[in-house]
Amino acid sequence: SSGINAEYGESSKNKKQLKEIEDKILEVLSSSQGNILEDERAVEVLSSSKILSEEITAKQLIASETEQEIDTTRSGYKPVAEHSAILFFCLSDLANIEPMYQYSLAWFINLFISSIEQSAKSEDLQTRLANLNEHFLKNIYRNVCRSLFEKDKLLFSVLLTVSIFKFKGEVDDNVWRFLLTGGVGMGNPHPNPFPDWLSDRSWQELVYASELPNLSKIAFPLDPKFKELYDSPEPHLVEMPGKWKSLSGLDRLVVLRCLRPDKVVPAIQNYVIEKLGQYFVEPPTFDLGSCFADSAAFTPLIFVLSPGADPMASLLKLAAEHGFSGDKAPQAISLGQGQGPIAEKMIDDALIEGTWVILQNCHLATSWMPTLEKICEETVVPDRPHPMFRLWLTSYPSDTFPVSILQNGIKMTNEPPKGLRANLLRSYLNDPITNPEFYEGCKKPGPWFKLLFGLCFFHANVQERRKFGPLGWNIPYEFNDSDLHISMRQVKMFLDDYDVTPFDALRYLIGECNYGGRVTDDHDRRLLMAILQIYINSDTTDKNKYEICVGGEYYIPDCQSQDDFLTYIRSLPMLPKPEVFGLHDNADISKDQQETGTLFANILLTLPTQSSSGGASTEDTVSSLAKTILEQLPPQFDLLAVNEKFPILYEDSMNTCLRQEVIRYNRLTIVVKQTLENLMKAVKGLVVMNSELEEVFSCLLIGKVPASWLAQSYPSLKPLGGYIADLVLRLDGFYEWINSGIAPTVFWISGFYFTQSFLTAASQNYARKYSIPIDLLGFEFEVLNESESQVSKPEDGVYVNGLFLEGCRWCTVNNSLVESHSKILYSKLPILWLKPNRRTEFTEGSTYTCPVYKTSARRGTLSTTGHSTNYVMSVELPSTERPTKWINRGVALLCQLND
Repeated sequence: SSGINAEYGESSKNKKQLKEIEDKILEVLSSSQGNILEDERAVEVLSSSKILSEEITAKQLIASETEQEIDTTRSGYKPVAEHSAILFFCLSDLANIEPMYQYSLAWFINLFISSIEQSAKSEDLQTRLANLNEHFLKNIYRNVCRSLFEKDKLLFSVLLTVSIFKFKGEVDDNVWRFLLTGGVGMGNPHPNPFPDWLSDRSWQELVYASELPNLSKIAFPLDPKFKELYDSPEPHLVEMPGKWKSLSGLDRLVVLRCLRPDKVVPAIQNYVIEKLGQYFVEPPTFDLGSCFADSAAFTPLIFVLSPGADPMASLLKLAAEHGFSGDKAPQAISLGQGQGPIAEKMIDDALIEGTWVILQNCHLATSWMPTLEKICEETVVPDRPHPMFRLWLTSYPSDTFPVSILQNGIKMTNEPPKGLRANLLRSYLNDPITNPEFYEGCKKPGPWFKLLFGLCFFHANVQERRKFGPLGWNIPYEFNDSDLHISMRQVKMFLDDYDVTPFDALRYLIGECNYGGRVTDDHDRRLLMAILQIYINSDTTDKNKYEICVGGEYYIPDCQSQDDFLTYIRSLPMLPKPEVFGLHDNADISKDQQETGTLFANILLTLPTQSSSGGASTEDTVSSLAKTILEQLPPQFDLLAVNEKFPILYEDSMNTCLRQEVIRYNRLTIVVKQTLENLMKAVKGLVVMNSELEEVFSCLLIGKVPASWLAQSYPSLKPLGGYIADLVLRLDGFYEWINSGIAPTVFWISGFYFTQSFLTAASQNYARKYSIPIDLLGFEFEVLNESESQVSKPEDGVYVNGLFLEGCRWCTVNNSLVESHSKILYSKLPILWLKPNRRTEFTEGSTYTCPVYKTSARRGTLSTTGHSTNYVMSVELPSTERPTKWINRGVALLCQLND
């Protein structure tokens, strides 16, 4: 580097001297009088100038050759520059996923320089380039991974892989986008060839995939041997059938996405290993020491927090290792109202004394964040602080956290270990169980040790159920160690104070108060109490090796020492089956599909808008799609005609329900049509493309329902194609009702925008017919085994269809709920008869109270009508099993699926 600079300096000096000589000659010529040959000074100057000029020209010739050599050598390193630029843009896109994922160019360049210095040297240029690229890629991966949450580490690896190989021309952008979206289109005219095992959504995606170059005609005809791949427990490792055997890379992933989306994540891991190596699917373990070693006095260190993670213990341990204890111990403060000035003084003092300051929970002090940013920019700067000074910050992800601090600081995430076994180990290796006085201080050691283990298992269960999404909990609650610790103390107190253990009181305190205090959903509370019942009961203490779940692998061991419990916990499987949580094996498929969906949705956030296949521009693609949607939508409902045909009648409230529904659907379709029409005009340049139309444009490209539509819509999790098909079906259903002039015999309950108004109308008709106050009425339920064509309108109540069971299925032979078939996540419920009756006259039976939701997300919000935006009602369904089984299974009825 110094040699290159010297060469450039010499060249510059030579050019300057030549210029000076030229100026001197011109000056002599202009000042000379008479014959120039008689002017001795002029002749002398010209002669010396000529000699000097020839010397400089010779030097300049050598310098030019050297300069050319330098340029040639430099251009040889151009592949490294291109490779590095790709990596930088991968980093800049991460901020779309989490606001804390911010990285500055200066930080990136420093990392690049360290790779130049640390990578293996070689005289061979190609070897040197390969060494540089490999070292820098690993350097970037290692340094970025420590600041990413676990859920985003594979995502980052995938982004790196695809970006690198896309630049090399080995990744087709259309195949990549298809993998993420499943294709964008409106409907599928081709009949499903294998409806017994192939879902309609999978078939539709295969049809769309047939348009990709390497998958041309994969669906026509579809090889029946694909069923072997579908049935395999590890389809990502199975060879493709027939002529598709040679499929590899993203093309193979596309087929797997169509047939078995639940196994796409392990397949993507294999893809990354194949392209980049094993290193990029094994993120480095968290190492606080190395993070500290990479820092300087002017570099803030930021802990990005996650639920259950508390870095304080490991931070104080690190401080002690570096001599910061006693009087020099780090000063910590939890930020909040009025804490800003105190924190400022702490920083000022520590800058001089060379100690550490820990500012906790920065996300709670949003108004003080600009002050913190100013301190970091003006006070905590190079050469100013004491060399041993460090500023540590902790914060949950927050949009208000200063970007400049994130970009220039060292970010770290340290999530608690995931998994049932790791959770149990954490409980048994931490306070208060590690405190002998607490652990051995109960008057009834036998029941105490068993109930303590049961409580820890319960704690692990309720935390780990979150990974199953809505099947686990409607709302993912942040149960933490404080809930467990207070419950432990209460169990110990009750055992010490009572001769007979009051299990009911214990369950109430733990389930309704300690853990239940966080629970806001009634069905989640019911589930919490059902789970707690398994672990806190008389059998727990009385039985020998009380089984927690069927199979004998999980039980409450008859031991007393902490080491014996730890030995048993370590013997448990690393990956427990869903049955341990009370769920069906299908729950693993739901979890894996959800994981795949989340991964793809987050990757889509990082992608720019790019051109479509076949040379067509994105504008042409979107315009064509908008036109297709507009052609499918029927005209607006004629409200005046509907009001005239269906007047408000005292004896038939369904007319009022219908009138309200068409108003709501008109409101929705107006928004859909207007945005699509304006979008087509904007694409042609006839109107301004505002932010709302831009959002619609982007959503149409990736097959997502725009937010402006959802704001006026009924709840839906369907992709764009499924949403439009569903909307058209709903509108056609109401047109059929209007044109026939009479209400249908069987109502499609999923087709109602506001389902509660339909249920109220059904109750109101019965109440007015029999002059019973409506608040005394409820619904009784009967599942009919007849088809729609076999039933006639009931005397009282209504028939409904369109409901799907999740977590179990309906058996028409037994007329009761039974276990789901393997790989069948949802099953249709036959026609359901809703029979209004006085609640006091309901007949009792062995039933499960099954909640009905509009979408599989289950969670909703309280709307202005006083109803949930998702929960509809609860249906009593006959069951030969105990209700707690279906409660633990997470069984619910859904009005619509996600396809």
